[in-house]
Amino acid sequence: MKTILVAEDERGINEMICDYLEALGFGVLPVYDGIDALKAWRKGGVDLILLDIMMPRLDGTEVLREIRKESDIPVLMVTAKTEEGDTVLGLELGADDYIAKPFSMKELAARIRTVMRRAAPRERLAPADELPSVLSIGDLTLDREKHSVSIRRRRVELTAAQFDILERMVSSPGRVFSRMDLLQTFQEDPYEGYERSIDVHIKNIRKLIETDPAHPEYIQTVWGVGYKMRESE
Repeated sequence: MKTILVAEDERGINEMICDYLEALGFGVLPVYDGIDALKAWRKGGVDLILLDIMMPRLDGTEVLREIRKESDIPVLMVTAKTEEGDTVLGLELGADDYIAKPFSMKELAARIRTVMRRAAPRERLAPADELPSVLSIGDLTLDREKHSVSIRRRRVELTAAQFDILERMVSSPGRVFSRMDLLQTFQEDPYEGYERSIDVHIKNIRKLIETDPAHPEYIQTVWGVGYKMRESE
């Protein structure tokens, strides 16, 4: 049984989420403020954190900042539609995904399963398709079997979503991907409202692999369309 820490200060919403997740077979651990969320996570036994941004004592972004100093546990941020700036900050701090209020319980369950699946250890088997397990463009190397990325022989750590996006782009150098194309890489049922998250993921990937993220060498912007990986020389 997977256990989800539900950090939501509105008790009615917290109870409704917990009841629904328990009915689906998850274990739940409800907390109502940021300090208690950190305490509960540090006790262990949590597989995913559902983290509301607006909470008393310590808000969700500060909770996430502390968690990411020590752990890569999957974190799904909960935001209001008016909190776009906080959403972007959450993704930049390392949130795996976010969901905007109001949301349906069915959508929430789908997002949780997607995040958990991405975070699960991959089997160390050769990829089933015809692509080689190691892909290289310039000084960038992506090992699909080992789930690792290095740039100029220096390994960089990517979140599961960032790796999936980069893997798809490196697999098709020169192809232009729309934001929805890339969103479908790690979401079974992509929503147009979440396209903005792709820009943040690309920004974070560039920080890790580009010498000058403001003038990217690898991930290039195609204005009005999306992004593409440069072609091999």
